[in-house]
Amino acid sequence: MKKEVQIWRDDNGIPHVEAPSEPDLFFGMGYVHATDRGLQMLLTRIAGQGRISELLDASDSSLEVDTFFRRMNWSGRTKGQAEALSSRARAICESYCKGANTAFARRAPWELKLLGHRPEPWTVEDILLVLRMLGYVTLAQSQGEMERLLVEMVQAGVARERLDELFPGLLQELDVDLIRKVRLRRRIVPSEIAWRAKFPPLMASNNWVISGRKTASGKPILANDPHLEVNRVPSVWCEIAMKSQGRFAIGGSIPGLPGVLAGRTTDLAWGATYAFLDAEDSWVERCKEGKYIREDEGWLPFRVRKEVIRRKGKAPSEVNFYENDHGVLDGDPNEEGCYLATRWAASESGASALNHLAEMWDCRTVEQGMELLGQIEAAFSFVLADRHGNIGFQMSGLCPKRREGASRFVPLPGWKKENDWQGFVSHQDLPRCLNPAPGYFATANEDLNPYGRAKPINLPMGSYRADRIRDLLESGDAFTPDHMFRMHMDLYSKQAESFMKILRPLLPETTQGRILRDWDLRYGADSKGAFLFEEFYKVLHQEVFGKSGLGEAAAEYLARETGTFSDFYFNFDRVLLAERSAWFGPETRETLYQRVAAVALRVSPRPWGRVRRVTMHHILFGGKLPSWLGFDRGPITILGGRATIHQGQIFRSGNRTTTFCPSFRLVTDMSGDEICSNLAGGPSDRRFSRWYCSDLKNWKAARYKTVRPDGDRKRFP
Repeated sequence: MKKEVQIWRDDNGIPHVEAPSEPDLFFGMGYVHATDRGLQMLLTRIAGQGRISELLDASDSSLEVDTFFRRMNWSGRTKGQAEALSSRARAICESYCKGANTAFARRAPWELKLLGHRPEPWTVEDILLVLRMLGYVTLAQSQGEMERLLVEMVQAGVARERLDELFPGLLQELDVDLIRKVRLRRRIVPSEIAWRAKFPPLMASNNWVISGRKTASGKPILANDPHLEVNRVPSVWCEIAMKSQGRFAIGGSIPGLPGVLAGRTTDLAWGATYAFLDAEDSWVERCKEGKYIREDEGWLPFRVRKEVIRRKGKAPSEVNFYENDHGVLDGDPNEEGCYLATRWAASESGASALNHLAEMWDCRTVEQGMELLGQIEAAFSFVLADRHGNIGFQMSGLCPKRREGASRFVPLPGWKKENDWQGFVSHQDLPRCLNPAPGYFATANEDLNPYGRAKPINLPMGSYRADRIRDLLESGDAFTPDHMFRMHMDLYSKQAESFMKILRPLLPETTQGRILRDWDLRYGADSKGAFLFEEFYKVLHQEVFGKSGLGEAAAEYLARETGTFSDFYFNFDRVLLAERSAWFGPETRETLYQRVAAVALRVSPRPWGRVRRVTMHHILFGGKLPSWLGFDRGPITILGGRATIHQGQIFRSGNRTTTFCPSFRLVTDMSGDEICSNLAGGPSDRRFSRWYCSDLKNWKAARYKTVRPDGDRKRFP
């Protein structure tokens, strides 16, 4: 360890780094990440490189994950991005890597030693890999999966009228005959789950910022609670405090990356949510003999990338990926037919994000912060506040320019040049605002297009959470951090409010009907009304989109094993709340609701919390070791629902249970120097550290600790 770098813990176990220079400061950050979250860092890299089968586990499921990451090729094509780093960003990244490698040389995670893995040095290329993974997995990925789901729906025979209701205004250029010809290798609904189209004769995160004129302190307050998986140990986030030359930064960082992604410095605070910006497209490619067709050039050969996936104790697996300017082909072009080629705009990026994040340390104002954060390649919605009293909002992300009228959702013919991307939208044309008139700004993954010259969002989440936040902010003044704490835990559902306006007068005169009729629309642990409403909502989905639409098995799979109904529930709600719909057949909405309620409410009422318990599994040994060893924790109760500010969703993905909940809660009042926070876990991924899950009790009880630049110093690690 460098003598110039001081590292200690405060009373909450949060690591603090103090150094006389910026390179030394980030050396310390790398050292902290590799010490406290070394296992997390290395497992992230192993997964991103597509080497799980080689280094950890040679199962078929691991091979499937490796194939996915090899397809994305995020660990490739990094040289150009590394060369594009500014001198400041390069110095920060190289110092960070030196700090991480110093820690790994002293003590590599023993869990990986048991598996015979000795970590390779952490490099700048690894930072770029983690950055790309952060921007895509479960975020941009969900947009691409919905576009692929449209293809599956068309091929399953779902009527055009019904598709138009699900995706209004997005299907003008849908060529049903062409889409039916597409041969899908990767499917959202596996082929063994039968799609069945039976027709009648005629189918997460919050952030907000408040200006000083609405706060008790007279200075802005910023709140953020990124919604990610919480049934895992360690937490995705690693809290850290850094100080150098009279300036500080405090907040949530991601192990493997230098910098604070959500938090504050001496002068500026920022919080991030995902923006649902449409940054991924698929094109239909007509292929034969290893080539693809272009109208003006004829048949052209694909670039072939051969990947060898080594497998512990098994023969290696060889996979060929075929690429062109539209991305990676989903299929083998040597077999004549139509296939999808898919490209994510930020797949070869990273330098711009690192260059501009490097400048955040010196950033003094919201306007400066908007300029810097807006040029990050991945799609986020940032809210900002500064000590001068300014507040703002800025969306980031590489948003492709498409020709006028292009759907941005339907796969278009790849052989037509006019369907190609035509550059990228300037960050200054993305949704943004400075010092909004109401004195506050909130985002919750909803449609934010009205705030930009460009309209980058075509498939947002519903506005229920954002509307609830705005209702609460509009209704008061003299806000304090305590008010923000209560808002973070708000369990009222405006989605349920919309449904209950229709359902309430139709409920049966039974015990269950009376419980649901008297429900306060809150998803608390003791709420039987929340349980009964969700039973109704589940059966309604199955009745409308299953029995008479997609097929029961397909609808059940989407609900149980994917995030489709969790992320994009508003598209389906739009159908369910409509007075009339092709998905209802000849039935009226009220008759449908009444019939579904009669069936769904036969269940015995149960408290919502009783059916919302999950175990927090260790990222490597989860479910594999006796519970008394303490690697896994819980069970914990997930409060809230899909549309409450305290979002609480549980579903399965990749054959495992996952959650979508506030993973890290952050509040800061710019009148002081501290942040208030709690974390679904603790600072360390070391099972036998006292800091392994030390903040979990605060997270469950909605208690907030205070993190300041200085404080009592305890020994690190």
